[in-house]
Amino acid sequence: MTINEKPARTLPVQDARIYPRGGLDVLSRAEVARLRDASGGGMHELLRRCALAVLTSGSASDDPRAARDLYPDFDIQVAQQDRGVRIDLVNAPAMAFVDGEIIRGVAELLFAVVRDLAYMAIEMGPAYAAELESSEGITNAVFGLLRNARILNPGDPNLVVCWGGHSIGRDEYLYTKQVGYELGLRGLDICTGCGPGAMKGPMKGATIAHAKQRKTTTRYIGLTEPGIIAAESPNPIVNHLVIMPDIEKRLEAFVRIGHGIIVFAGGVGTAEEILYLLGILLRDENKDLPFPLILTGPTVAAPYFEQIDRFIRLTLGEEAASRYEVIIGDPVNVARKMAQGIKRVREHRLAQKDSFFFNWSIEIPWEYQQPFVPTHEAMASLDLHHGRPPHALAADLRRAFSGIVAGNVKEDGMRRIEQFGPFEIHGDADMMQALDELLRAFVEQRRMKISGEYQPCYKVMA
Repeated sequence: MTINEKPARTLPVQDARIYPRGGLDVLSRAEVARLRDASGGGMHELLRRCALAVLTSGSASDDPRAARDLYPDFDIQVAQQDRGVRIDLVNAPAMAFVDGEIIRGVAELLFAVVRDLAYMAIEMGPAYAAELESSEGITNAVFGLLRNARILNPGDPNLVVCWGGHSIGRDEYLYTKQVGYELGLRGLDICTGCGPGAMKGPMKGATIAHAKQRKTTTRYIGLTEPGIIAAESPNPIVNHLVIMPDIEKRLEAFVRIGHGIIVFAGGVGTAEEILYLLGILLRDENKDLPFPLILTGPTVAAPYFEQIDRFIRLTLGEEAASRYEVIIGDPVNVARKMAQGIKRVREHRLAQKDSFFFNWSIEIPWEYQQPFVPTHEAMASLDLHHGRPPHALAADLRRAFSGIVAGNVKEDGMRRIEQFGPFEIHGDADMMQALDELLRAFVEQRRMKISGEYQPCYKVMA
């Protein structure tokens, strides 16, 4: 690695030349050329944004434009060599280096960014567009990207997906660590959205437990997507980062590789995830599928889960509420229940001859896989009315929350709000009242943004 010190600036930067290991280190000349072309063409700005997010891992900001403004001269180039790929960093954040050497974990995450964006450009590009026009094709694409990232583990089921907010209180964060610790003591690995808050806590707790149990092969998987990673930089514990093409494929990846899901307190993104999963589990094809789902938090978070539970019962009905269990203030019980649930998943997979590493049996319909672009017209036309099948209503409720996420932290969504004003959300009066109360609670509890005064990007219209 060659390091050139730059002149003093407001924020220190460094140049670096690094050589990937694993996955990008054994490539043909043709593959390297395609990788270079993908990173140098229309993908370059996306590569630059995602790479900068990784290099500022651990940042406390959730503004996707903050890092770009702090490091306006940063650039990344993928160069071709006979022995493979070389990554050149220009004016990279010095916080990613120690004594002139890039932190190894940061380098691994950086390689993952290049790997996944190149895979999207090469293996999921225009030549393969027809394959993504069917439900089966999308599932195969999700499988292919996860396999390319080398995270599909054929061993016994042990992967717990943890959902929750990036902006949570101290007590809630410590609780996520306690739950992660109890999961780790039971040999369970962790998968989250890779950011801070409830995505970092379970991984941090599990690392201590894994060390105590002398578990040397550990997986702390972070699943993100290009619109999110800039606002929620990967936390430093993630050792397997995967960037999915969009939020829908990210959500499908969670459900396909996870053997159970724990939901901590969060905001609109967490509500979106809950509605996505419940909508799938409410379908007739999936009603008998074992899928442990636990909502949990410390005692101070009990009102949050009571409100979420009321909203679900009002909109989706009692059957939806029967698919999850709420446990307050008991990390040991959460871990025990999850371990028992995963044991049932293992028995079911054996009986159905389904793989342990990818849940092929669960049916995810086309309407849940289609990318939702939250324009003002699309948000206003969501069908949020009673009388619809619960799984169909859940799909549109999920889209409503997804649009608010975009308006809060995604650059494209923020730009639309700045240009056209807040999104309008329409629906039945009682449903809109419940939605408005839920969103107001998120704002009051500071679950929308980490810092600064929150300006709503939405209007709920009865």
